[in-house]
Amino acid sequence: MHAIKDVFGVVDYVVFSLMLLISAGVGVWYAIADRKKTSTQDFLLGNRSLGVFPVAMSVLASCMSAITLLGTPAEVYRFGTQYIMILVAFCLVIPATAYLYLPVFYNLGLTSAYEYLELRFHSSVRTIGTIVFTLHMLMYMPVVLYAPALALSEVTGIGIWTAVLSIGLVCTFYTSIGGMKAVVWTDLFQALLMYASILVILVKGTIDLGGFDVVWERSFQGGRIQFFRFDFDPTVRHTFWGLVIGGYILWMGQFSANQALIQRYLAVGSLREAQWSLWINLPALVLLIGMTSMSGLVIYAYYWECDPIGTKLIQSPDQLFPRFVMETLGVFPGIPGLFVAGIFSGALSTVSSGVNALSAVTLEDIIKKFIFKDITELWAIRVSKILVIVFGVLTIVLVFAAEQMGGVLQAALTVHGIIGGPMLGVFTLGMFIPFANTWGASTGLVSGIGIAMWFGMGAFSSHLFNPAASLSYDSCTDLFYNVTRVANKTSIPEIIPNNDHILAPYRLSYLWLSAVGFAAVVIVGMVVSAITHSADDEVVDERLLSPLIAWLNKYIPGGKFKEMVLHKEKRVLSKIPLQTSSVISDLDFYPTKMGSVSTLSDKIS
Repeated sequence: MHAIKDVFGVVDYVVFSLMLLISAGVGVWYAIADRKKTSTQDFLLGNRSLGVFPVAMSVLASCMSAITLLGTPAEVYRFGTQYIMILVAFCLVIPATAYLYLPVFYNLGLTSAYEYLELRFHSSVRTIGTIVFTLHMLMYMPVVLYAPALALSEVTGIGIWTAVLSIGLVCTFYTSIGGMKAVVWTDLFQALLMYASILVILVKGTIDLGGFDVVWERSFQGGRIQFFRFDFDPTVRHTFWGLVIGGYILWMGQFSANQALIQRYLAVGSLREAQWSLWINLPALVLLIGMTSMSGLVIYAYYWECDPIGTKLIQSPDQLFPRFVMETLGVFPGIPGLFVAGIFSGALSTVSSGVNALSAVTLEDIIKKFIFKDITELWAIRVSKILVIVFGVLTIVLVFAAEQMGGVLQAALTVHGIIGGPMLGVFTLGMFIPFANTWGASTGLVSGIGIAMWFGMGAFSSHLFNPAASLSYDSCTDLFYNVTRVANKTSIPEIIPNNDHILAPYRLSYLWLSAVGFAAVVIVGMVVSAITHSADDEVVDERLLSPLIAWLNKYIPGGKFKEMVLHKEKRVLSKIPLQTSSVISDLDFYPTKMGSVSTLSDKIS
C-alpha cells in the first residue's frame, strides 16, 4: 500500500464542477423554457408528458443514490454478499407495484398520493399520511446529504459542512426554478454518471488486482461469499428470509406508498408508460446492486490482509470506498473527480426528488385544503417554489443529526422501515380490504408507526452488536500504519459481546421493522374496522380498490360491488377535482392518455 493523494488536482475539480454546472444548467434551461407556463401540473408533474426512460432513471436515482454507492460496498466488505439477495425482493416489488397499486393512483389522476386516503377513508387519514411522509423525508434526506459530504471530506480534505452546502444549495436551486422536468432530466444525467463512475473504478480495480478470479478467491477465503443463509431467527441481521420478505415490504413501502416515487409515475402520459418505467427499473437495479456489491469484493481483495478500519486509517466503514479510490486511482487525473461527481449525483437526485415531493404534498394536502382553498395557479406555483427552498434549507440544517446515525446504508433503510411499512399498510387497507373504514385506517396507521418507531428507536439506542466477517492485519507493514498497535491488537484474545441483555423487540433485524409496522396497521385496521362497521361502510367504488380485488370480486358469488351511490362518498369525492382517463370498468388496466379535468362524482352522476 502507498500514500494517498489527499486533495483534488485541477482535472478532478473540472470534472466535479462540470457535474454541478450541468445540473444547475438544466434547471435554468427549464426555468426559461417554461417561463410562460403557469400551472402547478407543469411545475409538479411536468404536465404529465415526460418520457418513459428519463422517468425510469429518475425513479432509480431517487431510490439508490449515494446510499447505495457508499453503503453497499462497505456492507459487502464487512459482512459478505448475503445482501445481494435483496434483488429477489426487487423482482417481486416491481410487478406488485406496477399492477396492484399503480393503476389506482394513475387512473384517479392524483397529484398527491395522499389524496387517495381522503377518497377512500376521510380527510383526517389524508392529513396523518401527509404528516408522516413529511417526517419520513426530513429524517431520510439529511442522511442522504451527509453520505456524499463524508466521501468528499475523505478524498479532498474539504470540510463536511462545505460539502453539505455545495450539494444542498445546488440541488435546491435547480429544483426550485425548473420543477419536475429539471428534476427528472438531471436525475437521468446523474444516474448515468453514477454508473460510469462505479464502472471505471470497478474495472480498473479488478485489473490491478490480477483479474476477477483473484478477487473471488480472496473473498472466498475471507468468508465473504455467502448467498443462502436460511436462518429463521428474525434477530439475525441478514438472512435470505429477512432480505426477501422483510426487504419486499420495506421496498414496497417506497415504490408503492411514497410520494417521491408515485409523483414520477404520474408524470408520464399513460398507465402503460408508467408501468414500463417501473419494468425498466428492474434490470437497472440489478446492474447497480451487482456493480456496487462487486466493488465491495474488490475493496476486500485489496485490503484482505490489512483492514483500514481496524488500523484507524478511516473513521467509518462508509469511507472505505473513497479511501480505496484514492489509494488505487488517485494518481490518475480525473478519476477521483469522476468518483466524487458520481457520489454527489446520487445525493442530488434523491434530495431534489424529496424536496419536490414535499412541496407537492404541502401545497395539495395542507395549503390548498386548510389555508388558501381558492389559491390561484400563479400563486400556487410561487408557493411551490418557496416550499422547495424552505425544505432544501431545512434538510441542510438537519444534517447534524445524520452524523449520529452510523453506517449510511442501515441508517437509511431503518428510516424507510419505520415509516414505509405503516404507510404501505394503510394504502393496502384501502386497496385490498373493502370493509376497512376510517376508524380502522387511522387507528391502524397510528398504531403501526408507534410500534415500528418503538422497535426502531429501541434498537438504535441499544447499540446492537453485529459481528463482521473475519479481518486480517498480517501485511500491515506500511509506513503509514501503526504496526505496534496492530500487533498488540491481534495478540490479545478478543472478548466477543452479544445482545442477550437487550430486550427482544430491540434485537429484531432492521429489515423486519417495515414488516412489523405493516402487519400492525393491517391487523389493527381490520379488527377496528370490523368492530366499528356500519351500513355506510358497505359500498366501495371499484376505482378505489386494487385491480386484483376488483377482478376477484367479479368471480366471487355475491361479491359484486355496486356503483357508488351513497351520498357520503359522493360528498367526499366531489371535494377534490381529479383528472381521470376513464371510469374504470371491466378492469381497464391500460388507458392511453389522460383526459380532461373532472370529478369522480360527476362521472358517477
